[in-house]
Amino acid sequence: MKKVKKRFIIPAVVFILGMCALIGELYVVGENQEQQNRTNAKLNAMTYAEHIYGELMEGIGVTDTLKQVVISGDGNINKFYDVAANMMDDSIQSIQIAPNGVVNEIYPEDVNESGKIDLINDSDRGEISRYARDNDTVIMQGPFELKQGGYGIAVRNPVYLKDENGKKSFWGFTIVIVKVPEIFSDSVEALSNFGYKYSLQKCASPWDDMYECVYGSKKELNDPVIYDFDVHGNKWRLEILPKSGFYNNKYLIYMFIGGVIIVLLLTGLTVALIFINENRKNFKRLAVTDALTGIYNRRGFDDQVEQYMRKNPQKHCVVAMLDIDDFKLVNDMYGHAAGDSVLKKLAESMKQYFSKDAILGRNGGDEFTIFMPDCTVAEVKPFLKKFTEETRKFYCKGEERAFTISLGFAEYPVLADDRSQLMRCADMALYGVKMHGKNGCMEYYKCDQVKSRAKLGFIMKDIIDNLPGAFIVYRADKENDEILLANSELLRLTGCKNMDELLAYTGKSFCNLIRPDEQESCQKSIWSQINGGHSNDYIFFHMQKADGTYISVLDHGRIVDSVHNGRVFYVMIMDLKSLHRHYGDRLELVNRSGNYEID
Repeated sequence: MKKVKKRFIIPAVVFILGMCALIGELYVVGENQEQQNRTNAKLNAMTYAEHIYGELMEGIGVTDTLKQVVISGDGNINKFYDVAANMMDDSIQSIQIAPNGVVNEIYPEDVNESGKIDLINDSDRGEISRYARDNDTVIMQGPFELKQGGYGIAVRNPVYLKDENGKKSFWGFTIVIVKVPEIFSDSVEALSNFGYKYSLQKCASPWDDMYECVYGSKKELNDPVIYDFDVHGNKWRLEILPKSGFYNNKYLIYMFIGGVIIVLLLTGLTVALIFINENRKNFKRLAVTDALTGIYNRRGFDDQVEQYMRKNPQKHCVVAMLDIDDFKLVNDMYGHAAGDSVLKKLAESMKQYFSKDAILGRNGGDEFTIFMPDCTVAEVKPFLKKFTEETRKFYCKGEERAFTISLGFAEYPVLADDRSQLMRCADMALYGVKMHGKNGCMEYYKCDQVKSRAKLGFIMKDIIDNLPGAFIVYRADKENDEILLANSELLRLTGCKNMDELLAYTGKSFCNLIRPDEQESCQKSIWSQINGGHSNDYIFFHMQKADGTYISVLDHGRIVDSVHNGRVFYVMIMDLKSLHRHYGDRLELVNRSGNYEID
């Protein structure tokens, strides 16, 4: 009986233990498989989110470039259509400018005439446009259906100008409408080819936490990998999920069948663990390496530079940013294979030319970066100039073709406090090269004249505010006599607390300071004196105060040609009552028409 029990019990125990061991092993393998697939998915989400970020930044870069053109032109853009035409590509629907928030120029011109709207006051775009204006930040609105077909996202970049006193004022927006999904086409196509379902989402506004689908699967993904990233304060999210899920059931079935052989099961598990470990290292390396050129990608470059600057905060270093001149033309004329060849040629020349201590990176597209540690601009400037001027060639269809590069560079800690700021300085220097005709090398530097002007501006403002008299500046334009400046004494005389209050009750018009029944005669007197060949004018009028009352004043104005504001009037205004109080024995009123003489 005992033998019978042993025959049954021991085999049963072995069977149960074996099944338990097999089930336990299957559970462990299944969990490892899910973890591996999730790790791969996280790395892919991170990598392609960075690609999408770079693609979005290219669209923002168009508005940044246009913004610099506006600022350099002091609010004016010459040949807007030529400038916009040079920045267009297949992923851009249109390029626009909106002075004072009103769209008045669109390229291409025939895209959508109805797009010329007041963004600030528009019911759909007003709130987010005002947010961009008030917070000086780039906003991205959409996606929305384009009348030409497809969908687009509007990127609006606020532009601020500084007057001669250093006061910032809102100029308007530079705008680019990017096509969806064209702008993400490379990234989403790659995800699909790698066997992933995906959903690219964004929040409708910077203050909103609800994500809306921009492009991808219409069905909700079940337990996807999520990667959140930020583009100039605009929140984006990339969700990805393997098409077959994180578990491969067929693999587990086969493993169950082969699990009766414990040794093979353990061997297979060991091999699987080794494979997982190798894959993790490989994906980590791939996550920071540009697949085409073999140098660091944007993420890898930024990480390496951050580490160096964190460890050596006091050491001088130089960052150079460069790109290939007319690279789009290379792709269009000779094909993307030729474009890839050019990119690899440039990367190889960077590897050969710069020392092993230098950190080389490709930001995306044709944009590259070079970090040179423990050096100054003075030391590397000739070196960079020589590198820029090198002859570079590539072969296409058996023919040799030349290409050139543009390079901008900046020094830490002379010009920047951190990596991000240093990169912006180098980027601005690069754009400076582009604005001067490309194929060159330029250093970013802070202009001492700007500092001097700022100091002078502070001094002059202090003088104007403390003048022993009321002073005001307004445009010398019969149709637009906009008030530009008023000192503290003028504000006191009108009973205003600040400049905003003065502009509010006058509607920014100098004429509205004059009593209504005297406005026409005063304006006529001013312009008759100016048109008569005089640079100065002298008038008497009753000036309206903020509380609606009037005071008698004398106006002594001078017409001036301002570099920044055109023709303006500089005006001293004197309170007649005060003059009589202090100089009554020497000041005599000749007539009521406003003519005065001093004894």
